[in-house]
Amino acid sequence: HINICLYINMNKWIEILKSVADPLRLRLLLVLAEKEMSVCQLMAVLRTSQPMVSRSVGILQRAGLLKDRKEKKLRFYRLNEEMPSELKELVQILKESLRDDETYKRDLEVLKKCEEFKKRTGRCDMKAFKEFMKMIKQGGLE
Repeated sequence: HINICLYINMNKWIEILKSVADPLRLRLLLVLAEKEMSVCQLMAVLRTSQPMVSRSVGILQRAGLLKDRKEKKLRFYRLNEEMPSELKELVQILKESLRDDETYKRDLEVLKKCEEFKKRTGRCDMKAFKEFMKMIKQGGLE
């Protein structure tokens, strides 16, 4: 599936593969392959803490897989659109091979609900995150 890229040396490949060898980082990469998201959105979709999200995006950024931008007080993350085609192909292979994985399907389901919630409330901040998490706990995803 993956052609050897002359521009990515072995050490860089090792760093990249290690960066996605963690379940949370792999999930994070896969949901960011769907759309750009803020830290609060990532916390909600992945159902994890801010320090875990921040640590994970940092590792993926250092590996060259993610980019970020700041908007007011919020930081948004997305796939690095400038990454070599081999890395884009790797992301596609991961998405395709995991499409039937229950955790991945659940993450995509929560992502969809998170987007609906954001459209309804017009907000993407910590207060909105707390409201969304309350909705999830009360069975708002069923």
